[in-house]
Amino acid sequence: MKSILFATTALVATAGIAAADVNLTGSAEMGIMGGDGIADQFHTDIDVTFGMSGEADNGLSFGASVDLDEEIGDNNATTGGAESGATRDDTAHGGATMFVAYGGAKLTMGDTDGAFDAAMNEAIIGDSLGDNHEHGGYNGNSGLDGMYDGQIARFDYSFDAFTGYLSAEVDDSGNNDPVWGLGVKYSGELAGLTLGVGLGYQTTDEDNPADEVWGISLDTTFANGIVAIANYSSMNFTAPGAKDMEHWGVAFGYTMNALTVAVNYGEFDNVAGVDGDTSKGWGLIANYDLGGGIEAQFGYGDSEAEIGGVDFDADTYSLGLAMSF
Repeated sequence: MKSILFATTALVATAGIAAADVNLTGSAEMGIMGGDGIADQFHTDIDVTFGMSGEADNGLSFGASVDLDEEIGDNNATTGGAESGATRDDTAHGGATMFVAYGGAKLTMGDTDGAFDAAMNEAIIGDSLGDNHEHGGYNGNSGLDGMYDGQIARFDYSFDAFTGYLSAEVDDSGNNDPVWGLGVKYSGELAGLTLGVGLGYQTTDEDNPADEVWGISLDTTFANGIVAIANYSSMNFTAPGAKDMEHWGVAFGYTMNALTVAVNYGEFDNVAGVDGDTSKGWGLIANYDLGGGIEAQFGYGDSEAEIGGVDFDADTYSLGLAMSF
């Protein structure tokens, strides 16, 4: 995304005072969408992010961002996975984060990902208006994030091709244990391929509906432009007789010049810990980069579920233009 310099302040009159930058970025969408149970309709959406960053004399960097996401009208028809909070991070409304970093170490607080989500790669490629390529089998890897107030503290440390993560989300009432998270990610080259591996784990109080989740993701980019992603996770639910909810997902994409096409599939078993309940689906995108920050996007998602012995089936689509500023 291109950055437009909104304001720059350099405070260098005395030693120890930092130089800081404030910038404004944004995105907008316009098009049509529809699907089962959704009348064909116009879709418009705009997202503005204020970012601030600076660096102290000793090399300590710091920053903050505020995401202002305003939907014009009530036009978004979104779908999500069976896991609570299974939506992509860029759909957050009004999220604010702050960080300080030095060398390979970084501390981030606010509306940010826990260690599980930070380490794992989602099995989805490309973009669509309203995220219509998401579906009932899509997993945003949210893990146990949002168990309490959604305010998370995460410490990252990067060394060579590895990054480790440690996170916590506390119960402001003090009644329950925090959600603790651990994760590690590897990004490097192996046998001529770009390879990524992520491992994530989170745990919390057994009095919560779910108290533990772990997962692994793999991704690779081939020399011919094909990208492949796979992930698996398992979440433990605490109700008597509950089963572990398992998810697996895969995605494949291909980019040639300005065109990207991709397909993804995902499936949840034992949804919310209920034995035999399933939710699954597949999605498709075609993105064409028109240059200068504007892209034509098509997205389609198909969902199927069997919950409590009742079958559900639905699909959605979208077509239009996405702009970045």
